[in-house]
Amino acid sequence: MRTERNGTGDEPGVTGGAEEPAPPESDAGPRGDAAPDGDAAPDGDGAPDRDGAPEGEGAPEGDATPGPPRRSRWRRRRTWVAVGLVLLLFLPPAVAEAALRVAYAGDPAPGTRTRHRDALWLGHAWVDGRKTDADVTALAHRLKDTGIRDLYVHAGPLEHDGTLPPSDYPRARRLISALHRAAPGIRVQAWLGDKLATESPDGLRLERAATRAAVLASTRQILAAGFDGTHFDLEPLHSGDRDYLVLLDDLRALVHAHHAVLSVAAHQIDPLPAFHSFWGTTTGHPKWWSQSYFGQVARRVDQIAVMSYDTMQPLQSLYGGYVAQQTSLALEVTPATTDLLMGLPFYHENRFGHWAHAETVPAAVRGVRLGLSRTDADRSRFGVALYVDFAATEADWRAYRDGWVK
Repeated sequence: MRTERNGTGDEPGVTGGAEEPAPPESDAGPRGDAAPDGDAAPDGDGAPDRDGAPEGEGAPEGDATPGPPRRSRWRRRRTWVAVGLVLLLFLPPAVAEAALRVAYAGDPAPGTRTRHRDALWLGHAWVDGRKTDADVTALAHRLKDTGIRDLYVHAGPLEHDGTLPPSDYPRARRLISALHRAAPGIRVQAWLGDKLATESPDGLRLERAATRAAVLASTRQILAAGFDGTHFDLEPLHSGDRDYLVLLDDLRALVHAHHAVLSVAAHQIDPLPAFHSFWGTTTGHPKWWSQSYFGQVARRVDQIAVMSYDTMQPLQSLYGGYVAQQTSLALEVTPATTDLLMGLPFYHENRFGHWAHAETVPAAVRGVRLGLSRTDADRSRFGVALYVDFAATEADWRAYRDGWVK
């Protein structure tokens, strides 16, 4: 998901998972043209018959029958090359999609339900004064008897230099106190993020030590305002970014010194080996992380929430299979001491990367349960994260409760 820079709208801008995610898709490659009908020479005098001899004459005695004309051979060769290219483009995605459909089959294991470590992303209106005490009461009632423990409240975005104006979250302290009273046990984390200058010249630059120092100072501000932790969403963050790991090491030390929680939103994991490299080369936007890099990030934080939406999958079964795959991949490399949360799409846009009829809460919940069942059914530090409060419908909440909580 991406946060808008003005911080004055009703909510942070929604782009779903990564900045402008472009999951695997089946782009149609060039289609070879079959040789047109009637490639043979025009009818008339001198037109060759099937043996290649002039009409009315047999092949010269003792001579081999001439081969097909060069032009026809070239057309056939071109056709086979085109067919090969089409297969090269279509076959791997087709196999991958079939595997996702298989991943969606079967029944989740008994007990693969909430561990009461779920989370909910909340928009900026909660800290700028637009939400009232009545809204807090209604939210507390909504959270009752769910598995939600953490609220990621949008308090940014960070400036491109890493600073955070206090004017961006003027009512934060009052909100935190009200939530703690209305919903005891709920942790309120500050959701901070910014666009990174990884794919354009404009944005936050993690390679600058001064910028990272400013992010640490902004975190101190947030913790001083009373937040129970910080939740970072920096995009687009490329797989293997060492500066991000350095920042996380520093943030972890700072946040733990304040007895708070460090949480991050994470990109999806390569659905095929090294797919981020291929996609980055062809589109300029790698989108995914390698499984190894995901593990490196997960080991440095208390919580990691996978943005498992905006997948370009056209069917619920394929999307659910994709979520099941992502859940398994993440479980394999997330240490037992870190909370792993899988994102649920509580929004209904139709745009590039996201089809609302396919990316549904029921499909995501089923995918999460299947991935958990097959990989680590008894894992305790696991949950789902609901994105986002201002776009959610009653049907979304009902699907979460019926599919995951009950």
